[in-house]
Amino acid sequence: MNYIINTPCGQIQGIIEKNNTISYKGIRYANAKRFEYPSIVTSWEGIYDATKYGHCAYQPRSFYNEEEMPKKIFYYNEFRKGETYTYSEDCLFLNIFTPKNAKEKDNLPVLLYIHGGGFTGGCGHEKHFDEPIWPTKGIIGVTINYRLGPLGFICLEELKQKDGHTGNYGLYDQITAIQWIKNNIASFGGDPNNITIMGQSAGAMSVQHLCLSPLAKGLFNKAVMSSGGGVSKMMPRYKEEKTFKFWKHVMALSNCNSLEEFKNVPVDILFDSWNKARKELKAGLIASSPVIDGKLIIGSWDESLKTNSYKNISYMIGSTSEDMLPPILYKMSLKWCKKQESNAYCWMFNHQLPGDNEGAWHSSDLWYWFDTIKKSWRPSNDIDFELADKMSSYLVNFVKNGNPNGNDLPLWEATSKRQNKVMHLGNGSFEMKRVKTGKLWHNLFSKKAVGE
Repeated sequence: MNYIINTPCGQIQGIIEKNNTISYKGIRYANAKRFEYPSIVTSWEGIYDATKYGHCAYQPRSFYNEEEMPKKIFYYNEFRKGETYTYSEDCLFLNIFTPKNAKEKDNLPVLLYIHGGGFTGGCGHEKHFDEPIWPTKGIIGVTINYRLGPLGFICLEELKQKDGHTGNYGLYDQITAIQWIKNNIASFGGDPNNITIMGQSAGAMSVQHLCLSPLAKGLFNKAVMSSGGGVSKMMPRYKEEKTFKFWKHVMALSNCNSLEEFKNVPVDILFDSWNKARKELKAGLIASSPVIDGKLIIGSWDESLKTNSYKNISYMIGSTSEDMLPPILYKMSLKWCKKQESNAYCWMFNHQLPGDNEGAWHSSDLWYWFDTIKKSWRPSNDIDFELADKMSSYLVNFVKNGNPNGNDLPLWEATSKRQNKVMHLGNGSFEMKRVKTGKLWHNLFSKKAVGE
């Protein structure tokens, strides 16, 4: 059953879901040509059809069959098997999930989620993100797509000469998505002055970049970071010019002699050249990561943290016990909490998911924060469903008022300079206690952490 509302951009048609919520899918929030910064959408003609998801950003998996890639099969089976995704450079879409009875002036809190994937993969509507439970608990959920890989993080001297800065196109997409939500969410029943942003892995790093960026001032009120972000010298920030050599090599491998040619090279050739350059130059993070552009990102992590330029807001931050680098990610989270003046709630997700022996692997907590575990292939039981219900309730409470506690949930204390305990989530228990880092080091060297 379809449902139509009025917004500042025009009329939009959503769809009423079986769980008595309304989904508005595939909303175009911005337009952007290749290697250009996004321009926000302010209007459309007619009734916008928001009953199906939009295109995903081009990414490496756009050009191969994941089922035939042994190194990719775990995440494919977990989050994408049986699903169909379309890919395009026209990918700046977001999805809004509201309670069925939500209406303008309800001022419901808003949670906007930024997906991970190493800044090279992912989208806002994989299985675990599809129709989160949050609207049934009184908030509005939003997921987004943003540009990835060479289309989202290219840095060229020619582009800097043109625009005054270069790089971070994917991050500018994220900021534009938040701006669009701030401009329009009241029509969906949301409160533009109560927006929380959340991300996992590269999405969490994105959240931290936005928490440190002057361009995001006033756009959101709270932040959640899972398995990424925090305080660490292992997270370098490169200046734009440091990456020019790599991107020039990508351009050369694409047989392009000018920026105009490069803008028009077929996308498969662009990605193929990018992959070749990564291998030939052993590029590492330079190949697809945010850079110091002097506008969105104005300095290194250390500089930003030493000058306390991050936003003084409430935070939730944590990781998983069998994460990609479990002891390091945990320490990053703990240090971040200790630097905050306001409430900061730290967690350790240690739930052993049913169906295999991989433990609490990187991204495994997302099934529970979104409470979409019923969509998983795993033989979930009452413990899983209770964990998902309580974790999503903690998250919703935090979105509402900056504190995860309430609803008869086990008490979650803020982590601070004087309080080192964190909330342990999993295996039927919710307990505030210190983390045994020795066990995390053991997990690092004894288990093969799965990560995309």
